[in-house]
Amino acid sequence: MDDAHADEKKKVLKLGLGILLLLATVVAVLYIAVFKKPAPAPAAAKAVAEAAKAPATGAAATEGDEPLALPAVGLDQSDPVVREYAKAISSSARFGQWLGSKELVRKFVVAVDNIANGQSPRSHVNFWAPEGQFRAVNKPAGTFIDESKYSRYDPVAEVFVSLDARAAVRFYRGLRPLIQDAYRDLGYPDTDFSDTLIKAMAELLETPVVEGPIKLEKKILSYVMTDESLEGLSQAQKQLLRMGPKNVQLIQGKIRELAAALGIPENKLPKTRIVSTGGARP
Repeated sequence: MDDAHADEKKKVLKLGLGILLLLATVVAVLYIAVFKKPAPAPAAAKAVAEAAKAPATGAAATEGDEPLALPAVGLDQSDPVVREYAKAISSSARFGQWLGSKELVRKFVVAVDNIANGQSPRSHVNFWAPEGQFRAVNKPAGTFIDESKYSRYDPVAEVFVSLDARAAVRFYRGLRPLIQDAYRDLGYPDTDFSDTLIKAMAELLETPVVEGPIKLEKKILSYVMTDESLEGLSQAQKQLLRMGPKNVQLIQGKIRELAAALGIPENKLPKTRIVSTGGARP
């Protein structure tokens, strides 16, 4: 493997694990709002955060929407509780394997904070890695992302889609105090974690669904996308994009389902953004 491929593999792995942590740790999808650039107005963000904290009302309300009653436990002793109660969210065996990681709440908070700022999450996430590696292919029309490699992210999307939306909402509401504790420990004593979570979700939901091949240009140590609108995306958005259009749609669809479970109307969510690279295969 040459240096360019090795460097690209490291970057993809770091970003991929962080995105996976955000998706596999269920609570990361529970604050959806009106996402516009620049960041949502404070009043809108506050309204969405309050809606997520409170049980659903009106037509969307159903029995069993109250927060899950979790045993009283400190943040540093929370892993066994999180693992036990998270089992009700998905019957996927792979999801259970992911929960074997340590410091689940703390790692989730760190990942969200990084993604909210458009940065790569920290590389010490060690509970999952996609098989295979990023690969570019040379064609007569140029160099392109190897679309056959999108499938290595299928397990991520499959587990995410398996999540029970109502159970996830209840779990989040029960876990929220520990999440806020971890956020204070990270260095944000006076900041509501919900604001950061909204920003992180905006980063992912603003990722376009790319129809068609993505052309690359080789630089000294890596590749860049020749489409400036794609290359200009944040690092977190680029990683989600690398999962392929099918997986991007599956993940964003589940986010909408979870938003509905929180009582957030569909018309408050951003519409899916489609980007066409021209349609013709190289």
